[in-house]
Amino acid sequence: MDVAIGHLDQSEGAPASPFLAADVGGTHARVAMLRASRDAGGEVEVLAYRKFVCADFPGLAELLQAFVDADARTPVRHCVLACAGQLMADEVVNDNLAWPIHLAQLRQALSLDDIAVLNDFEALGYALDGPLAHGSRHLCGPVTHAEGPTLVIGPGTGLGAAVHVPGPAGGFVLTTEAGQMDFAPNSIREREILAHMAPHGGYVEFERIVSGPGLMTVYATLCALHGETPKLATPEAVTTAAAACSDVHAVEAVDVFCASLGSLAGNLAMTFMATGGVYLAGGFLFSMFALLQRSAFEERFLHGRSARVLLSQVPVWVTEHGRHGVLGAARWYLRRGMPGEEATARHAVASGVTE
Repeated sequence: MDVAIGHLDQSEGAPASPFLAADVGGTHARVAMLRASRDAGGEVEVLAYRKFVCADFPGLAELLQAFVDADARTPVRHCVLACAGQLMADEVVNDNLAWPIHLAQLRQALSLDDIAVLNDFEALGYALDGPLAHGSRHLCGPVTHAEGPTLVIGPGTGLGAAVHVPGPAGGFVLTTEAGQMDFAPNSIREREILAHMAPHGGYVEFERIVSGPGLMTVYATLCALHGETPKLATPEAVTTAAAACSDVHAVEAVDVFCASLGSLAGNLAMTFMATGGVYLAGGFLFSMFALLQRSAFEERFLHGRSARVLLSQVPVWVTEHGRHGVLGAARWYLRRGMPGEEATARHAVASGVTE
């Protein structure tokens, strides 16, 4: 999803002036004021940055206005949004967002000349050649960075994934809706969990298992299978109890979560031949790194037979989300705003703009 509403006038040098970048997820929104760095190399300079809780605001316009009121020193005319979900007509469609996002209304409310939009994990993909890659913890596979397509996957309020494909001018990023793929159980216990979640069969997406809310669903399901009432109310409480081995159902829920994440990551790594590696992104995973290390993630990631030979050569890292989404969105925004770039043509096709 990379689309723009409004016209970006290259003669005004809009990308070189300060602009707004927001990375909007289901729980948090990270907002920054940035501008192109005066140094060569296409980097961006962060002028201001804040992290907001989405539920504290009635809509995205109010959230962004709060940031502008507090941190903007000059009028803001240009904005890039990295949003969970996909753009359909004028609306960003995603069940996990805190409120509807209509771009025309947002543009009018903030008096913007230009709003550019891309998927939030697409934005993370554009940050892979920066601090996101260098500040990561190695989980499994080789410790070296290899060439080839690179995956970024992140369970949070939902489940996102994107793949960076290397090439001229930094390559490009493909967004996915991998979190909406059918969940496939690998063990008898996972079959029991799936049967409890969908007693009459039907579609159960990976996101229902591999996400913060998914972890809670698995935990509650395991309690129900044992005829017990859940004692823990948040994903953080479940992972804390699992780390302390103080709740047997929390331990098993985390085991199922990590193993299922391994299966998904391995499936996507095979699909995209991700020889460049896999990055598991998000503060949620970063905080439970020790649990991931001792889980069945690696075994499930490696799959079996000939796939194991390929996947054993794919490194997997865990990284925090942090500012990477806004930085990746800013990189994409500046690149697609530069005349002659491949991204400009791709943007024009996506937005229906012609010269």
